[in-house]
Amino acid sequence: QVQLVESGGGLAQAGGSLRLSCAASGLTFSSRGMGWFRQSPGKEREFVASISTNGVNTYYFDSVKGRFTISRDNAKNTVYLQMNSLKPEDTALYYCAAARLRILGRFANQYDYWGQGTQVTVSS
Repeated sequence: QVQLVESGGGLAQAGGSLRLSCAASGLTFSSRGMGWFRQSPGKEREFVASISTNGVNTYYFDSVKGRFTISRDNAKNTVYLQMNSLKPEDTALYYCAAARLRILGRFANQYDYWGQGTQVTVSS
């Protein structure tokens, strides 16, 4: 069965950094676009970033451009989200997701599988 397991969340101060990881199993990782989404209490889940199967193409939500970097290691079946210059408004539960095959998408309905999430809390 498909599993996506996120790690690396925690507490950071504003201006700090965190690196999230998502280890995938049970699917052909290199054939799937991957994405990160986040959800804060009382808000809808929102797109953060996505990456193509070979890692060449990436797509970011405007509010994280220049601060967050998505990357992947197909040999390790892992996708990463490097988050720098963190802001309190980045506080959320962060989910990784596997897209419907090679799609580089920003909509949740373009993704077939989801992890359980890892909490990121940024203090001011």
